[in-house]
Amino acid sequence: MVEPDKAKRRHLNADQKRALKAATVKLFVQQYGRKAQRGVEPNDRKYSRDLEKALRQLRPEELDSLMRDDER
Repeated sequence: MVEPDKAKRRHLNADQKRALKAATVKLFVQQYGRKAQRGVEPNDRKYSRDLEKALRQLRPEELDSLMRDDER
């Protein structure tokens, strides 16, 4: 019997990696575009600055493709 921690880990295929990246971008866009609630929670818009930097470095075509992943 193999312990769960010592079991072989599966590697993601290209489609799974793309889906994971698209989901991450989708979450970032939702958090980035969220309006602050006036007078309730002034600092409630938290998002990843590292991901923001990475997205700025992407080619526009690739970013568009990731943002429209579910439309293919």
